[in-house]
Amino acid sequence: MRIIYFDIDSLRPDHMGCYGYPRNTTPNIDNIASQGVRFNRQYCAASPCVPSRASFMTGRFAINHGALTHWGPGSELYYPDGDPHSGEYPFFTRYLREAGYKAITFSSFGDRHKAWWYFAGWNEIHTHTLKCGNEDANEVAEHVIPWLKQHGTEDNYFLHIQFWDPHGFYTCPDEYANQFQGQPTSEFPDEATIAQHRSMSHPRSATFLQWSRDIPIPQKMPYELNNRDDFVRLINGYDGGIRYADHHIGQIMQTFRELGIEEEVCIIVSADHGESFGEQGIYMEHGMATESVHHLPLIIKIPGVTSPGQIVDDFVYNVDLIGTLTELVGLDIPQGWDGQSFLPVLRGQTWQGRDYLVLEHGLFACQRAVCDRRWYFIRTYHEGLYEFDPVVLYDMENDPHQTANVAAEHPDIVQLMDHRLSAWLQDNARKHGHIVDPMQEVIRTGPFRYMQPHTWVGRLRQEGWDKQADDLQKYITI
Repeated sequence: MRIIYFDIDSLRPDHMGCYGYPRNTTPNIDNIASQGVRFNRQYCAASPCVPSRASFMTGRFAINHGALTHWGPGSELYYPDGDPHSGEYPFFTRYLREAGYKAITFSSFGDRHKAWWYFAGWNEIHTHTLKCGNEDANEVAEHVIPWLKQHGTEDNYFLHIQFWDPHGFYTCPDEYANQFQGQPTSEFPDEATIAQHRSMSHPRSATFLQWSRDIPIPQKMPYELNNRDDFVRLINGYDGGIRYADHHIGQIMQTFRELGIEEEVCIIVSADHGESFGEQGIYMEHGMATESVHHLPLIIKIPGVTSPGQIVDDFVYNVDLIGTLTELVGLDIPQGWDGQSFLPVLRGQTWQGRDYLVLEHGLFACQRAVCDRRWYFIRTYHEGLYEFDPVVLYDMENDPHQTANVAAEHPDIVQLMDHRLSAWLQDNARKHGHIVDPMQEVIRTGPFRYMQPHTWVGRLRQEGWDKQADDLQKYITI
């Protein structure tokens, strides 16, 4: 079996045609979706980039693999000491190789985030450039396609291809962003909401969209969001990045056609995390344990297994995808992994899915969330440079953009979600009792990695936001 995994950074499902988006951002992915299975409720167990891809490599939740933030305390991936590799906690790629699969990645992720563990187990690692994730889709495809022409007809390989284009600063060619001018997009946020967001003083707010006014950005990108027109410019850049990645996915699919194996490859399309565009007053960022950040696309096409046009509404984690691929190639799911296999769903059989998910974030704030089919609950342990209520409850049926905290009106639901979170914490503490919860390490030192409090306080004072700067002064002694 030939397994191809298109891993598209920061991709929101609701900006894809196959998920109902009105813009033509993903025609090639939409074609794959029409021939396979589309999952409506896949979530990354932990966000953003490092925690999510650590789960991809280990099959574990962040509370168990340890890499909950990007560097510093709370970022160290747990792996048993000693010379032999672990049978209980194998890396996904090494485990695939034990089954006779060749594992290849075209990704600069390990280089960008200095993640030693990302390099474990692959037969081949292709990093294209030294741009550390700032390369565009053409720079990825121009290395992938020659590899395919040389090796594509071989059997039993897992090929991971990462595209970064929907990740800010949206450096795709201008014509890809410009093509969406005048086309409809999400009605949220409207003018009134953007005006309200301009009073917020956190990084990536409407006023402080860019961390510094000295950062060079593409001309098509706004420095701040004054109104709806600025927001649409921002979305055009994001959608342009998606369309640019999709174009090169189309070129890769054309290569499979030329090789005569298009109907013989297993295709997966997913992401590491999503992106906020106004939710919680945050734009162009993947912070917080929120719906907009954790909800992922997932499309799977497996010849002889999946049925065209199938839609799955069950809740699944990204670690469940890893468990599924493991079972697909004939391996047992290791005892130390947290993922389950949903392979029966792909075969059209019944599957005992999950009633709810527990999600984690530890980079810009310290949060854990619980989501089910109606409710989205977030408990914040450290709000970082942001303003977030300690307990938040969103009614996703009536408030899909997560604008109103209804915790006070539904204490019974808050109690239920808190119980679910507590039970999840206890279950994982018993499963791996020798591992320190990385969330506690991030809480202890503060979720300050890309922006230190003294730097942000200095910018606020420079721009006349003294009251907001005073509110953050407490963190400068940390």
